[in-house]
Amino acid sequence: MKVLIADDEFNVRDVIRYIGKWDEHGITELLEAANGNEAKKIIEKEQPEIIFTDIKMPGMSGLDLIEWLDSISYEGKVVLITGYDDYQFMRKAIQHNSFDYLLKPVEDEAFNNVLKKAVAAYDEERKSRLYQEDAVKIRWSQTMLAACLGEPADLDFIASNLPPSEKYDFTLLTFYQMHQPTPYIEKLADELVDQEIGNAVMLPGDSNQSVLITLPEEWFLVEESLSRELDIPVRLVKCELQSLQEIHEKYNDLQSELENQNYRSIQRLDELEAKQRMNDIISYVETYYMEDMSLERLANRFFFSREHISRKFKQETGMTLSKYITKLRIDQAKRWLKESDESIFSISTMLGYQDEKYFSKLFKKEVGITPFEYRNGEKA
Repeated sequence: MKVLIADDEFNVRDVIRYIGKWDEHGITELLEAANGNEAKKIIEKEQPEIIFTDIKMPGMSGLDLIEWLDSISYEGKVVLITGYDDYQFMRKAIQHNSFDYLLKPVEDEAFNNVLKKAVAAYDEERKSRLYQEDAVKIRWSQTMLAACLGEPADLDFIASNLPPSEKYDFTLLTFYQMHQPTPYIEKLADELVDQEIGNAVMLPGDSNQSVLITLPEEWFLVEESLSRELDIPVRLVKCELQSLQEIHEKYNDLQSELENQNYRSIQRLDELEAKQRMNDIISYVETYYMEDMSLERLANRFFFSREHISRKFKQETGMTLSKYITKLRIDQAKRWLKESDESIFSISTMLGYQDEKYFSKLFKKEVGITPFEYRNGEKA
């Protein structure tokens, strides 16, 4: 447990450091701050459980500090130290949930009594918070199991444990019976919740299955987390969830996929990075397709060989790079021909074709009619 002493007088900090029975009360680390601003930085970084702070300090006062702590719902205990037995100070301290106060000069017995009470109160509240968190986790797993099995389930409670979204990715993970995946899934759930991209749960019973409900646009981050957190074999099936009311139906669909061996294993992190880079290449091509684009240019920019990009690009898009660029350019040409008065020469130039005849020939090859015929509404 950490204790922070915040006081602009070094001798006061020195006295407190000397008289405190730190080991006796389980204090493992003492932190010090010479003013409120310094204390705030230490609190944000170190998160001490107990804080002793002077009221009058330069810059940010002790009262300002406890007001800030109250605003961030600080769960530790704050004890004010002051040379002023002033009711106005005490009233504000009470309003912002300070635990106790001590008058200067700080006396040995009084200080350690307050320290003992603060540690005991913090420990008791921490146990209560953990109990409540455990109760929520148990309810979460039981509710998700009921929803998956088609039994009555509190969908509002499920929604309250997920980031708001109109639809989700619904993923079923299965593990070999000899493994104990629960600690992995609990850690993964905490990470997904902290990042506000979803939640996970190990389904109660002997199925050795886990369910993930996550934001669809965040799947790369989700799978990156899976790859990092799971170091045991896992099978994965995934689908889209348009509504929480579909959980039972989609769960059954994913079970069928598993039974039919239509699953895959979690990709390793280096494979994920390679896949993300390929997605970046495709996005880059879709942005700059009107410029001079080549495998050489992409290789230099994304640090892959030309052969690798050529092979993977066709795997991802179903087309060669040149065919994909041609398709993007022709689709853009169609839009300009229908929606603008630009000349065919101007359109061909903007698309990167300096020869209007070549552009028209290419357009007819792809569309079946010339650009002029297309603009005039003739059918291929």
